[in-house]
Amino acid sequence: MAQGLERNEAPIHSEGAALSVRWVQGFPNQSIHFVNNHTICYPSGNYVIFINIETKKKSVLQCINGIVGVMATNIPYEVVAFSDRKLKPFIYIYSFPALTRKTKLKGNVLLDYTLLSFSYCGTYLASYSSLPEFELTLWNWETSVILCRKSQPGMDVSQMSFNPMNWNQLCLSSSNAVSIWTIERSNQEHYFRMKSVKLPLEDGSFPNETDMLFPTSLHKDPIYGPVLPLSAIARLVGEEAETFRPKDDTYPLLHPTMHCWTPTSDLYVGCEEGHILMINAETLKVTVIQKREEITCPDNVAPLISPVSMVYQKDGLLTSGIDGIIYSFIIKDLKYQVKIILEVEEPVFSLLFSPSYKMLLIQTDTGSVYSYTFGEEPALDKILDACDGKFQAIDFVTPGNKYFLTLTNSGEVCIWSIEDCTCASKISLRTPSTTLACSPSSSSAVVGTVDGWVHFLDILEVESPQVIHKTFLSRSPIQILSYDQQGIYLLAGNAEGNVFVFNANPSSSFQILGFTEANKDILQISTSCCPEAEIVEVLVLSPLVETGRSRLEYFTLPKALLQVSEAFCDERGRLRDELIRKFLYEMEHMLSSAVLDFQHNRIYGFCSQVPYICSYIIPEKDHVGACILKPHQKVQSKQYGPGMLYMSSHGLWLLTVAKCGFLCIRDIYTLESFVRCRSHSHQGHGIQSVKISMDGQNILVNGTDDGTLVHLKWKQLGSNLANDILDYCQQLLSVISSTSRRENDYLTILRQSPEMGREAEQHPTESNNNLNLDSSQEELAITYERKEVPWIEKKSDEAIKNEVKLFSQKRKEIKRGLRELAKTITNMMEENAKMDSISKLDEQEFGLDLEELESLQEESEEEVAKMKKEVEMHNLAKSYLAELIKEECWDSMVVKGRALKCFHIPYVVENFPMKARTEEELQELKRVLQQKTIETECLKLRKELVEVQSALALTKKHHEEDEEDEDKIIKDTNLPNYLLGSLSTEFGVDTSLLTSQLELHSREEKINQIILLKDIIYRVKTVFNSEFDAAYKQKEIEIARIKERNVRIEEIISDLDLEETIWQPAFEECEQPERTLVVEDDEISIQKYLAPWQKAKTELVMPLEMDGLLQARASNARHRGLMDMMGGVLEVKKEDILRMSLETELKKLQNSIQESTQNFDDHLKRLFERRVKAEMVVNQEELKINNLVFSLLLDEEISSRELFLNNYLMKKQEEKSQTAEAIQKAREDLDVFKEQHDNLAAEDKILEHNFKKELSEVSGHQVDILYRLFKRRPRIHKQKTQTEASSLSPFGERPGSGKLNRDNFAQLMKAMDELDSTSNMPEGMDPLVWEHFCAIRRAKVESEHKVKQKAAGLMEMTAFLRRRLEDDETVQHEIERVFHELIRLQDDKAKFQVNLTIQILLKQGQVELENFQLILGYPDAILINKTIIEDLNSVIRTQGQKKVASMMESKEVHKGIYQIEWEHKKMEMQMEDLSQKAWDIQMLFFSRDRQKYLNEPNYESLIAIQIGIMEQTINVIDKTHKKNVENCKKLLKKLGKYSNQKDRANYTLSCNLQEELLAVSERQDICNEIGSKLTCEKIAKEQYDNMMKQQKLTHLSKQQAEQISVFQAEVERLRMKTFPALVPM
Repeated sequence: MAQGLERNEAPIHSEGAALSVRWVQGFPNQSIHFVNNHTICYPSGNYVIFINIETKKKSVLQCINGIVGVMATNIPYEVVAFSDRKLKPFIYIYSFPALTRKTKLKGNVLLDYTLLSFSYCGTYLASYSSLPEFELTLWNWETSVILCRKSQPGMDVSQMSFNPMNWNQLCLSSSNAVSIWTIERSNQEHYFRMKSVKLPLEDGSFPNETDMLFPTSLHKDPIYGPVLPLSAIARLVGEEAETFRPKDDTYPLLHPTMHCWTPTSDLYVGCEEGHILMINAETLKVTVIQKREEITCPDNVAPLISPVSMVYQKDGLLTSGIDGIIYSFIIKDLKYQVKIILEVEEPVFSLLFSPSYKMLLIQTDTGSVYSYTFGEEPALDKILDACDGKFQAIDFVTPGNKYFLTLTNSGEVCIWSIEDCTCASKISLRTPSTTLACSPSSSSAVVGTVDGWVHFLDILEVESPQVIHKTFLSRSPIQILSYDQQGIYLLAGNAEGNVFVFNANPSSSFQILGFTEANKDILQISTSCCPEAEIVEVLVLSPLVETGRSRLEYFTLPKALLQVSEAFCDERGRLRDELIRKFLYEMEHMLSSAVLDFQHNRIYGFCSQVPYICSYIIPEKDHVGACILKPHQKVQSKQYGPGMLYMSSHGLWLLTVAKCGFLCIRDIYTLESFVRCRSHSHQGHGIQSVKISMDGQNILVNGTDDGTLVHLKWKQLGSNLANDILDYCQQLLSVISSTSRRENDYLTILRQSPEMGREAEQHPTESNNNLNLDSSQEELAITYERKEVPWIEKKSDEAIKNEVKLFSQKRKEIKRGLRELAKTITNMMEENAKMDSISKLDEQEFGLDLEELESLQEESEEEVAKMKKEVEMHNLAKSYLAELIKEECWDSMVVKGRALKCFHIPYVVENFPMKARTEEELQELKRVLQQKTIETECLKLRKELVEVQSALALTKKHHEEDEEDEDKIIKDTNLPNYLLGSLSTEFGVDTSLLTSQLELHSREEKINQIILLKDIIYRVKTVFNSEFDAAYKQKEIEIARIKERNVRIEEIISDLDLEETIWQPAFEECEQPERTLVVEDDEISIQKYLAPWQKAKTELVMPLEMDGLLQARASNARHRGLMDMMGGVLEVKKEDILRMSLETELKKLQNSIQESTQNFDDHLKRLFERRVKAEMVVNQEELKINNLVFSLLLDEEISSRELFLNNYLMKKQEEKSQTAEAIQKAREDLDVFKEQHDNLAAEDKILEHNFKKELSEVSGHQVDILYRLFKRRPRIHKQKTQTEASSLSPFGERPGSGKLNRDNFAQLMKAMDELDSTSNMPEGMDPLVWEHFCAIRRAKVESEHKVKQKAAGLMEMTAFLRRRLEDDETVQHEIERVFHELIRLQDDKAKFQVNLTIQILLKQGQVELENFQLILGYPDAILINKTIIEDLNSVIRTQGQKKVASMMESKEVHKGIYQIEWEHKKMEMQMEDLSQKAWDIQMLFFSRDRQKYLNEPNYESLIAIQIGIMEQTINVIDKTHKKNVENCKKLLKKLGKYSNQKDRANYTLSCNLQEELLAVSERQDICNEIGSKLTCEKIAKEQYDNMMKQQKLTHLSKQQAEQISVFQAEVERLRMKTFPALVPM
């Protein structure tokens, strides 16, 4: 494999050892890319993997700085760009296939790049970053220069692509937006212009959008003022007001998922809702492509939902979704037809055409890659077969030099070749798996699963692995599987902390020898087994989270355990601790990994919380309990994060990996690393596991989250290090060779004998468990369905059965006793059922299980306590709510709300509940009152001053009378009720401080008016409440009087023995609401709870009360007998007289009560009317307050709108200044560029004009031939392969770029070389003349090419200037629009402040009109004061009289004016005639030549003399020029000779330099010995000065030669410039 590596960081080498990456296995989790027609690439972890589609060969490019981020490729240049993921990331650009870095781009991004995209054939690269910049950047990747950038806060982009037909267009799309970015260029400056696409609604329709900034559909409201936009109502004045929309005005839009470009520069956009949009990139017009209705789709065509990927093909699209089907959309006339192209087994992630469009690349969600070749026989080929999930575990197939195994989390086991990482075979267990291990002693492997199974695989034939055995250990996941070094035992640890020991030999059917218990969440199991040892040492690491420590459990497994395993275990399969010598050790700090040393009884641990690796010595003495181990050796790991330790096969290397992604191989004695290699990065959470082969030559490193598997091979390894591990490997292989051959032979036999394999797979299961007990015992038969039972549960069940058999007799006696006890309790329950309810017991009380009874009692008590707690909390919540309501509605009221009812009439009068005014309200009211008082006094003083000035002669008496009148006037200046707008004056409230409704213009006046109106409402309520309180007291007095009279009435009724009822009025709850807050005893319907002592007291008192009642009844017997016998009458006459007097008194009392109550009812009726009027006043004042509040609110909205318009205007003015600066800069650049273009064009014309002059010595016939050849240009023929590719590609030949221009120019020069060959030379032509002609023609072609390039740049700059002018016009139009809106808003504001809303009280009743021409609408009416009309009429009269007088004067003046105007017109006409004559005289053309022609008699001879003089002058100039040219040529020759001499001298000096240096060194040594140091320095200085002089002369000669060439060109240009052009007249 080819491999590229960045050179800015080199691996750390120590002692001549170093590792290198041999290959990398990973699968794409991003979109794949083509580098050329035959190579694809994708990022995986820290690497970029390249795959040749034809040969399937891979090459790897490593990013040393971390994990590879996003990636993009440029096919014409064959370069790859990718970013790293770190703070302030870089973008690296590498060339392919050399994999050398061309450049490194550094931007201002802090976190990460999310998208990269190359323009098709240019040197432009676009990058996009998300948080926090959200920045789009355009690079020139060849020069590593940022051309332009723009930030879009909050805009998260999911796809970015250049227009293949126009690199100036870029599309960015996300799940909720699509935007088109245009790159505008002016010379070397680049600018971004962004336009957002308005997407349709979810149903494909387009919303009716209105302009939210300047809405035109808002209606005018003449009553309530202007209607403003919603942003002004929301008080938004910033940029958020430009896009503000309320929630009820927003509608769900389509959600784009993918887009692609078309050859017409349109965009196809696929949406999540299934719609396909076509967007015009210039006009941004969006069209929803509809399905063709007349064509019915096949039944198997599923509806397209949420296209995941989309590519353009001729006449349509190819799309794919999560259903794994690739659809072809044939689009015609904005309608599409769907066809199925291909069905893939997995969901498709992306589609990609090859550059030649001969192949379609299909990438699935799992990372598999397919290629689909179009043609007569379409073919689907699998390029990359991804595994089902990320690698969970890896291990070498012993000895580790040919194959290795990988396990995914879904249970897929793959066998790979170490040489080139090709998959030899795979097998799927179809169950979630956790770990994997390969046996050193046989060609078998074991896999642990999440559900507790252990699967054993036969990998003897790597092409066809198979499951030969499986065991259900427990119901908890298997976390760790580990073989010892010789493959004797297999250790399996699960999540419950059980460590199971297997016989690792397949011939034993992987017998389970037993298990031992450890802590939960086992971190690592380490083993140590030397070839000469008879035991296997095992170390189990587990955490103690509660104490912050780690526990190590050490035990040994003797090899004899294989033969006598039953002796080492108890009945439940647990290994006996004393036989396996199990000891516990604890560390004072947390360890993430621990391994056993092979020879020195040491433990090596990796600290998880501190970056240290420690070694611990295992005590030789036995101990009981946990022994605390102290670190014996501590070395800083230089790796951060929790790490893992692994031991090499010979136990001399310690491999450490951690979250940082570095692999370190350390010396076991010093713990110092001699090799350090970074294969993964911390962004992918580092390394998950590492495996080293038995011979130490191959190292596999598996990443945690990046899904990358890296194979490391020794680049350099010292001979001692290599020999040590190779010798140990040979020794170990020789030890296990016999076992390996035996077990592999067994696997071969097992593979050849299916019956034997089936027997091996069978598990001992029991379907019926019959317990045959004695005849006296009940026979139990348990039958259950066949289901798998874990091994540990089976062992437990077997132990339980043995215990049952052992204690069967005792169990029988217990059951007999239970039956007798059950009969007794049944009889007791039957007797209990016959008892009454009081003495009956609950069924639960018959339970004999005391513990169950206690638990039931505790549960009932807990339930009662819980219910009690809930009731208490409920009551507390209700009490709190009641307190809040009472505080808000009762306690906070100064005047409590209450009602008052009449005695006889159903009238109810309520007072006004009132809260106390706050201190702030009182202070505000005091301020307003003081302000109004001051204003009133100021008005009074102004009136006094006016009156004093007008009446200075009045007497003091009259002055006093005026003051009294003034006071009366001021008192009478209160507004009438109809202008005041309420009847508050009827309640005695002073309204003199109120401002007239016609004068409320300012905001402060309105606020003060609101405060005063609230005070008036308060005073009105206070006045009425005082009247209500008086009525309430009156009713109390009346009720008290009635009670007094009722006492006498009751006596009279009792004396008269009447059966009349006494009318006793009382206050109801609405009249005394405080009674509602007190609960009386008679209101409680539930029986009161009595304590036991209260019940006993009641039982004692009750008989005594009954006896008293009976005695009272017996004492009244005499009275009852008298009544029965004589009617109760003893003396008749006195009774009659008394009766009449009592009846008279009774009637008098009743009449007085009736009269007083009737008077109170009348008073309450009047109070009720007063209440109605008070409520009317309150409502009137509140209406005025609401009108004022609305006007204030509208004023604030208008101010917000005005502030927003000003801010928006400032923003547009800033844009205007920016556009003006851009226009000015563009014009300046255009002028400079145009001047350069004109100079180049002029020089090009000079070259063409000078052609014949350059060949003046050649005959005219040859000059004509050469001129035709001079005009001839070569034709550049396009390659045939490009034509074929363009015919397959829907984009055809794409527009050129800088590279294509350079290529075209190179091809042009190559064609010019062919034209310049001597075979094209005309016959008879001098070769020197032909060479001179070829040089002239080449210079002309180069000049034409430069002119064309300049012309193209000039056109581009002109277009850029035109666009800037258009932008400037747009901004200017927007500014004018804002100005108009501001003027309109200010007019509305002025009208709103003048057009006040006033409240007028109209007199109720009928109004008679003289006629019936009623005016129902008053839209144009205004309300003004009568005095204004009267003053205006007086002014009109005065002005009318003045106007009549002025009209009489003007009538006399007009007569003279008419005459003067006639004379003035006459003079103007004369002046125009004279001016026309003067203009005609001035416009006569009379040049100097014509003057000479008229004045000179011999004009022709004069012209001939001038021509002769000019010819002589030209000849003199030509001779002078030729002489100068000859002198320059001579000087050039002399300088050339001089330069050659100097070159030869320099060459001689350089040849002699070595000898001189040798001589100098010899002399230096001599001088050092002799001490003549100054002499040597002097000689060296002289030689240095001579050399510098020589270099200066050489440089000076070169500069003079260049100046001479420049002077020659300048002389030639001046000669052509001054050469006269004689144009025939």
